[in-house]
Amino acid sequence: MQKAVEIMREVQKVVVGKERAIASVMCAMLAGGHILLEDIPGVGKTTMALAFARAMDLSFKRMQFTPDVMPSDVTGYSVFNRQKGESEYVPGAAMCNLFLADEINRTSSKTQSALLEVMEEGNITVDGVTRQVPRPFWVIATQNPVGSAGTQLLPESQMDRFMICLSMGYPDIREEVKILQSRQESNPLESVRRVAGPQEFLAMQQEAGSVFASEAVCEYAATLAAWTRSNEQLRLGISPRGTLALVRMAKAAAYLSGKDYVVPENIQSIFLDVCAHRVLLSSKGRVAGLNARAVLTSALREVPAPGVG
Repeated sequence: MQKAVEIMREVQKVVVGKERAIASVMCAMLAGGHILLEDIPGVGKTTMALAFARAMDLSFKRMQFTPDVMPSDVTGYSVFNRQKGESEYVPGAAMCNLFLADEINRTSSKTQSALLEVMEEGNITVDGVTRQVPRPFWVIATQNPVGSAGTQLLPESQMDRFMICLSMGYPDIREEVKILQSRQESNPLESVRRVAGPQEFLAMQQEAGSVFASEAVCEYAATLAAWTRSNEQLRLGISPRGTLALVRMAKAAAYLSGKDYVVPENIQSIFLDVCAHRVLLSSKGRVAGLNARAVLTSALREVPAPGVG
């Protein structure tokens, strides 16, 4: 737990005023999930990914998902070696520990699907040969708000593969002044030190996964999910995959707070980040001028939390 906290401190050297977003990303990494950052350009999404990679000594690759990106750019491809008389595999961009898929909603659906296989299976298949990506493996994908030039909505099935969806937002004036001052003479990324390597982080993932979630806490998560499936302001509720992600994230949140068991507050603290991108508003919800987070906040108010003890 202590090393996970130290990693977050290193990232906070570079990403100013976004402690909650950093904690959510760390929880998703501990839970083995992928992260979707939905925001306008230039608010520090790429910088945060680079800082995590440096603090955890991860192999890192970034790809700008322009419309001309091909699936083979992500997965890799085979070329024939005349000297050896056999095909050789040329690794794609996703063959790394941390893959930053920038502006994922600008590329073609075929390329998005290629990335989806890597995210879901943890391996890459090229010409019938399956290769495992390095472990640990995460995708941090960014997407511009829908309506920006050249963007298209990700399908619900692909949105559901991301464990959390965050929006970092603009810094306030004080935070922006701090950002400007820190970059006058050097790049703050150069000050990020290595805290833990990939194998050490795999051990942390196992520790987070062993955190105990009682039957009452699991029932609380399932009841919240059931609420979203029956609410008239939503036409698509949380899937069972979403409920599993909710409990895994709650375990990671408990681990970060130094506990070996999950309490209802752990569920509540990550509920919106895990679930808001998995639900769709009904026509009634849209007419009422609501958004997904507002509706899910009502779930937290209306579904009673179990007692602990």
